[in-house]
Amino acid sequence: MVMLACLYFTCLSGQAQHYVKHLEFPPGTSLERKIDMAACLVPSPQQLEWQRLELTAFLHFGINTFTGREWGDGTENPAWFNPAELDAEQWVRNLKEAGFRMVILTAKHHDGFCLWPTKTTKHSVASSPWRGGKGDVVKELRDACTKYDMKFGVYLSPWDRNAACYGDSPRYNRFFIDQLTELLSNYGEVHEVWFDGANGEGPNGKKQIYDWDAFYKTIQRLQPKATMAIMGDDVRWVGNEKGLGRETEWSSTVLTPGIYARSEKNNKALGINGKSEDLGSRQVLAKANELFWYPSEVDVSIRPGWFYHAEEDGKVKSLKQLTDIYFQSVGYNSVLLLNVPPDRRGRLHENDVARLKEFAAYREKMFAVDYVEEGNTLWKAASGESREYALRPGAKINVLLLQEDIAKGQRVESFKVEGLKNGIWKCLGEGTTVGYKRMLRFPDAEVDRLRVTVLSARRVANICNVAAYYADAVAENVGHVKWNDLSRDEWEVVGSQPLAIDLGRTVRLRAFTYAPLNETAKPTMAFRYSFSVSADGRRWKKVVANGEFSNVMHNPLPQTVTFVEPVEARFIKLEATTPTSSEAVVEVDEIGVTLAE
Repeated sequence: MVMLACLYFTCLSGQAQHYVKHLEFPPGTSLERKIDMAACLVPSPQQLEWQRLELTAFLHFGINTFTGREWGDGTENPAWFNPAELDAEQWVRNLKEAGFRMVILTAKHHDGFCLWPTKTTKHSVASSPWRGGKGDVVKELRDACTKYDMKFGVYLSPWDRNAACYGDSPRYNRFFIDQLTELLSNYGEVHEVWFDGANGEGPNGKKQIYDWDAFYKTIQRLQPKATMAIMGDDVRWVGNEKGLGRETEWSSTVLTPGIYARSEKNNKALGINGKSEDLGSRQVLAKANELFWYPSEVDVSIRPGWFYHAEEDGKVKSLKQLTDIYFQSVGYNSVLLLNVPPDRRGRLHENDVARLKEFAAYREKMFAVDYVEEGNTLWKAASGESREYALRPGAKINVLLLQEDIAKGQRVESFKVEGLKNGIWKCLGEGTTVGYKRMLRFPDAEVDRLRVTVLSARRVANICNVAAYYADAVAENVGHVKWNDLSRDEWEVVGSQPLAIDLGRTVRLRAFTYAPLNETAKPTMAFRYSFSVSADGRRWKKVVANGEFSNVMHNPLPQTVTFVEPVEARFIKLEATTPTSSEAVVEVDEIGVTLAE
């Protein structure tokens, strides 16, 4: 088991100890003492450097790019991979210009197809026609990152639907470590290693038991400065793939990282998981036995899907959507990991690039003028203390930015900000945690001075920056996404489990869509399915026999399934099971059909 650092040192400001990355509360520790100790938990050097990145980019690219799928099944022909215009420098240059500071590549997704010429399997770029079988996407991206001074990370899926040894746990763990060793040995410095916890069946139908301890020892041996993300103990998943962080986001959290054997027991005892809203308040501290510096990463795709799909070229997130995501990720004490998937040419699509440029220009304009004078002077603020700040003459503001010196811990529990106009103080807004960075939005205000009050803090908060900006309003220009061509007023539900529908008339269908209600995951949602059509409601023809709504539990957006060729139907039927293989419950409002032209 990888051991967490329990190092401590004397605080320069007094006799308090600083605990690096982890601390344990002695038995019988009072809540007051726990709060005191929690104030002195600090990040490791790698975690501190990672937090300062603020914006990082994901590149989902691979065999799925050419099949149109989100999760491949491992049976894909490597010959399908042939990005004739692949240009890793175009990826990195555009991301760099948009303000991103690190790029993470899906070196291997669940389908097992490797974007480097690995010695472990033939299911890789070496078996493709791209670059005559001599290509290496990982190397080309690494070289581009070096050229543009961009940090470089790799995603390596633990779940491998192609590897014959998956499910033979000792054998597959050796196989996986060999792949990890290649990636961490042959491409210079790797700044982040990103694992998810995906663990489905392999070709033999067996589940794999991952040797996380061996995986992390490999990383620490080969890339000791790399941040270990998600299924790691450096960075945690925020709990959704919508780009939304918590308004109250503690980096010092009671959540035990999932790779530790004690995590299930610890987290169950506290009644929490990675999606819980409260991961660090006094209430949960009172019940906790240990505390971790385990900051949040917010991941989301610039498109509905994670891999490139041509039909989503018109569905790139709007500037308003990206702006809201930014304020609710970077502005909520998290790092934003935005996925921008290369297309089948091997380039970032023009629509994505245009939106990135627009997003960068908006942030540049917003942050061009800081209206606070001398806001970057360190302020040691105890609970209840206030500090006033002069503003530039004629200042109009609607964004407050606060930062703590997290090298000395995360300590602010709540704060408020007021503005002075005509001798009267008016409350502009209130917030809870600050951490590395907190941005608070409020209605436009023309004020002469600001007053920030730390309502509650652990020990003394180290406020290192107070800034105020004006952000232009952004109109919401997202068009309605149409995914159903027939009025449901004509439909009649003739079966509930499985869901069977009389469409009211015979039509030619090109596709159907499953759209979880309110874009919200639920235990009864559909995952694996078959889709059938009928002319009379008695004799059925399966159009899709063994389908899968890939990643729907984490990204519950509408998923459209296009048929190989149009089919005639009066009746449709969806038979589905949940991610846990029980019978799914699908509502009629969650189904749509697309008519053939």
